[in-house]
Amino acid sequence: MTNQELWQSVLGEIEVNLSRANFITWFKKTSIASFENGKIVINVNNNFTKSWLEKKFNSEIIALLEKISQKKIKKITYQISNKNDDEDEKDYTEKNKIKKIKSIQSSSLSGNLLKNGLNTRYNFDNFIVGKNNELSHAAAQAVVNNPGQVYNPLFIYGNVGLGKTHLIQAIGNALLSKTKKILYATAETFCNEYIQATQYGEAKNFVNKYRNVDILIIDDIQFMGGKDGTQEAFFHTFNELYQASKQIVLASDRQPNAIPAMEKRLQSRFACGMITDIERPDYETRMAILKSKAEQRGYNISTKIINHIAQSIHNNIRELEGALNKVIGYIEFNGKEPDLDYMANIVKDVYTSRTKAVTLKQIIKTVSSFYDVSIEDIKSEKRKKHLVVPRQIAMFLMRKVGQASLPTIGYEMGGRDHTTVMYSCKKVQKDYDNNSNIREQIDLIKQRLSQISM
Repeated sequence: MTNQELWQSVLGEIEVNLSRANFITWFKKTSIASFENGKIVINVNNNFTKSWLEKKFNSEIIALLEKISQKKIKKITYQISNKNDDEDEKDYTEKNKIKKIKSIQSSSLSGNLLKNGLNTRYNFDNFIVGKNNELSHAAAQAVVNNPGQVYNPLFIYGNVGLGKTHLIQAIGNALLSKTKKILYATAETFCNEYIQATQYGEAKNFVNKYRNVDILIIDDIQFMGGKDGTQEAFFHTFNELYQASKQIVLASDRQPNAIPAMEKRLQSRFACGMITDIERPDYETRMAILKSKAEQRGYNISTKIINHIAQSIHNNIRELEGALNKVIGYIEFNGKEPDLDYMANIVKDVYTSRTKAVTLKQIIKTVSSFYDVSIEDIKSEKRKKHLVVPRQIAMFLMRKVGQASLPTIGYEMGGRDHTTVMYSCKKVQKDYDNNSNIREQIDLIKQRLSQISM
C-alpha cells in the first residue's frame, strides 16, 4: 500500500463521522509526505489547519494509521506544504499504475469542485433510486426539465446521510447545459457571507451574487433558524428570485414547519412549492448503492461481502460507504477480500462509533444547538414555550439515551425536583407516540447524538 492509498483509506474513515463542510475545511489538500520507521509526516496547507489537526484529530489519525497500516506510529508531524493540487495529482498518477483505486473522497476535495459550489461527482447517473427516494428523485427530474415553472421551490428533507446533498447538486449539474448562472451554497455560507457583507459594506456584492442567478440551491436551510438578519436577507432573495421565475432548491434535515425559530413567512414560502422527503434505504437499495460505489472505485467486490454490509447496516448511506471503505482498504493492503470474521469487526466498528456513549452535558448541548437556545436558558426557570419544549426533550433524552436517574437529571437541569423530571419524560413520551413533528425532531437529535466523536 502506497502512502497515498494509506492516506485515502484514513480519509475515507474520517469522512464518515464529519459533515461535508468540516471534512473539506480540515482535510482538503492534506497528504502523507513521508512514512519511515514509524515516523510519519502529514502535509497541510496552513498554520490554522496544522494547529487544529494537532489538537483535535491527532489521536484519531494515529489510531486509524496504525489500524490500516498494521504498523506502530512512533511520531506524527504536521508540516505546511506549498505544493498545489496539480502537483499532488501528478505525483499520485506517477506513483500509481492503477488509477482506479484513487478514492472518490480525494476527487471531491479538489478538481471536482466548480466555482458555483457544485461538485461534479454528484449527478443523476450515480444516484441510486429506491422506494425511499423515488418521489424526491422524480421531483428533481421535473425541476431539471422545467426549471422555475414546476415545484418552485423544491424542498427536500430527511435525516443525515441519506443523499439530500447528492440529489440537489445533481439538479444543478444537470442544468449546467441550460444555464451557467447556478449557485450552490450551504445556509451557513449564506449566513457568513451576509455577516461579512454587512460588516464591510459589501451588501451590493452579496445581493448580486445570490440574486443574479437562474438556479439557487441552498443546503442545510435549518441552519438559518434563529438568525433574524440572515432570514431577512434570504426572505428578500427568495422573493426576488421567485417573482422572476428563477428556480429555488432547498434541503433540510427536517420539514419547514419543524425548523425551530424559523420565521413563519419563510416557512410558508418553503411550503408553496413541492416538499418531499428521503427516508432510510431498504435492503435492495442498500445493495445497489454498495455495488455502484464499489464499481466507481474500480472494485468487483463479491455479493457475499456486499450482502453482509447491506444486511448489517441500515441507518444511512454514509455508514454503508464507511464500511465499504474499510473493505477496500483491507483489499488494497492484503490483496484479497476479508473473511466474514473480519466483516463482523467492520460492522461492530460502525455500530460502536454510532452508539458510543454520550454524557448528559453533551445531550443538553446537542438539544440546545438543535433548537438554537442557550444552555443557560434550558436550565433556567423561564416558562416560555420555545424553552419548555427543548427543556422537556432534554430531560427525556437524558433518561432514554443517557440512562440517568431522575434525581441526577434534575441536578443537571438546574436543581429540578425528580417529580418534575418524571412529568416531563412522560409528557414527551406521549408526544413522541402521537405527534409526528415531535417524533421527527427527537429522532434527528438522537441521530446527532449518535455521531458525537468523544
